[in-house]
Amino acid sequence: MQDSVWLEHYPAEVQPSYDYPKQHLARFMIDSAEKYPDQIAIHFLGKKLTYKQLLDSTYRMANSLLTLGVQKGDRVAIMLPNCPQAVISYYGALLTGAVVVQTNPLYTERELKHQLTDSGSEYLITLDILSKRVNNVLPETDVKHTIFTSIKDYLPFPKNVLYPLTLRKDGLSTRVDYSTTAHSFKRCLMEADTKPVLVEVDAERDLALLQYTGGTTGLSKGVMLTHYNLIANTLQTKEWSYQSTEGEERYLAALPFFHVFGMTVLMNLAMRQAGMLLLLPRFEAETTLKLIDKMKPTIFPGAPTMYIALLHHPNIRQYDLSSINICISGAAPLPGEVQEQFESITGGKLTEGYGLTEASPVTHANNIWGKRKIGSIGIPFPNTEAKIINPSTEEELEIGEVGELLVKGPQIMSGYWNAPAETARVLKDGWLYTGDMAQVDEEGYFYIMDRKKDIIIAGGFNIYPREVEEVLFEHPAVMDAVVAGIPDEYRGETVKAFLILKQGVQVDIEEVDQFCRERLAAYKVPRSFEIRDSLPKTLIGKTLRRKVVEEELNKQKKA
Repeated sequence: MQDSVWLEHYPAEVQPSYDYPKQHLARFMIDSAEKYPDQIAIHFLGKKLTYKQLLDSTYRMANSLLTLGVQKGDRVAIMLPNCPQAVISYYGALLTGAVVVQTNPLYTERELKHQLTDSGSEYLITLDILSKRVNNVLPETDVKHTIFTSIKDYLPFPKNVLYPLTLRKDGLSTRVDYSTTAHSFKRCLMEADTKPVLVEVDAERDLALLQYTGGTTGLSKGVMLTHYNLIANTLQTKEWSYQSTEGEERYLAALPFFHVFGMTVLMNLAMRQAGMLLLLPRFEAETTLKLIDKMKPTIFPGAPTMYIALLHHPNIRQYDLSSINICISGAAPLPGEVQEQFESITGGKLTEGYGLTEASPVTHANNIWGKRKIGSIGIPFPNTEAKIINPSTEEELEIGEVGELLVKGPQIMSGYWNAPAETARVLKDGWLYTGDMAQVDEEGYFYIMDRKKDIIIAGGFNIYPREVEEVLFEHPAVMDAVVAGIPDEYRGETVKAFLILKQGVQVDIEEVDQFCRERLAAYKVPRSFEIRDSLPKTLIGKTLRRKVVEEELNKQKKA
């Protein structure tokens, strides 16, 4: 670390190394509630919860889970958008010593079944409007108890009255058949004790989270993150944003908490800093602009698509965005012009960082108030090492040479759940092999050049081509298929599928689109389809995905 050239670009306020407490992750909330009991912890569409109220509800959730039989190490799946229940459930489960399994509410039955069965989750907390999808899957899983909640449970009047009417208009049902295994979130809290719960953990060894990520095989893997991993990355982020003030910041939570980026830089960090979380159940440009104008958030982490959507809103000049001081962009490359325009409008700082689920997730970031470079992911966080190697020889490369990025630090996962071979492939002597091709300049600033894996990043979501291709291969008309990420001005990349149909078979593209929508989350469904006579392949028959992309780009260029 002493020889790391990037340390020369650390601000005076940031130290190269810190001691991170080996404690229970939920202590962030408990400590803030003790210091700032009357401070607003959560603002949700007009509903407010103080830190005292939030901690009280979290203790009730923990006691309710214990009554249902949750023991230390059990997996509790949480399938919720950003709402008070998501925060209460997350920390409530952690207090019992359980391992949280964050689950995307957009998952189809197929995706949900895999995650629940692979993790061995025995408890699930989710929304009433998802009950049909959930109940179709539960018989094929180990889930013993499900807790259903409703968005209206934490809406102020009259929104709580109007909400069911809106759902009925959209054809959605809140019906739940409660039983000895299907419980009401509201009733669970009402009937539970408020006595403090904090099951002792070994922070460096005990898991706090199983965060699922995909791979080129198309199989989603559970990333094992300990209490210490998440504490370290939260505090690394805190130190990097050193001008933020404990007890005073307002965090705009547009990033979902079921995504590890939102979990760390919003939920965990806000709890550590006794900040106010301004919760958005889903990102929508005009709603976000109105919230910024009214509630004056100071910190707004996001994906590039969020900043782009706000900048392109026709009425952006009608809203006051000057409260925003700090924005850290992740999940996809940040265009330089977006950075400049957003800073011009808000007067705050928008800087790009880099991370991956296996690193809790942040490993690099540009300085917020110091030297930064457009197009770069910045420099490594405190206590974080990074290097570029030749993927074939594993020799460390010289400055400017492109190779695989390796990182090491206290935020790096302990491995993949029940996948020792995969773990051994990417974790060697403490180094995480990211699979991303990168280079570093003479000042220690890193640049992502390409992805070794064929991940498509669209709107901040990771999409794994193989998973989409496997669904397309299930279609009776499809003989061959390849899915690729095509550059898109708004989403960063967009998903396009190239198909070869079986001989003599014709198919309506809209029917293929519907076929995908029934089996994939909406953001994974290809935005366009092209039927071709052939696909470029290697001598052994492997489709050359990069070649397909090149052909598509050349075609667009000519057009």
